[in-house]
Amino acid sequence: QVHLVESGGGLVQAGGSLRLSCAASGSIFSIDAMGWYHQAPGMQRELVATITNGGRTNYADSVKGRFTISRDNAKNTVYLQMNGLKPEDTGVYYCTAEGTVYSKSPYHSWGQGTQVTVSS
Repeated sequence: QVHLVESGGGLVQAGGSLRLSCAASGSIFSIDAMGWYHQAPGMQRELVATITNGGRTNYADSVKGRFTISRDNAKNTVYLQMNGLKPEDTGVYYCTAEGTVYSKSPYHSWGQGTQVTVSS
């Protein structure tokens, strides 16, 4: 089993910055990709950004140029640097990771989420 724990959320004014972190632990053999999703109040969860173990990144159009995803493979941790925050960025941010455990079974895990609130 692979557990993800997010941190770094909070309240910030529009135009401000936050950095989210997500650490993976457990019976990890590999982490092939990690990512962040955003769920605004009353809305469905949507992709924000992903990063592969090789460093290839993918971003939602709404965050390109403002958010940067990165990872530290040695620490099994993924980060999301969020700059130029807007009120519409408010919501819960979930970390996700997929790969294989030591038994070579695949996993796709989610964190519990961290709240980000951007005031106008």
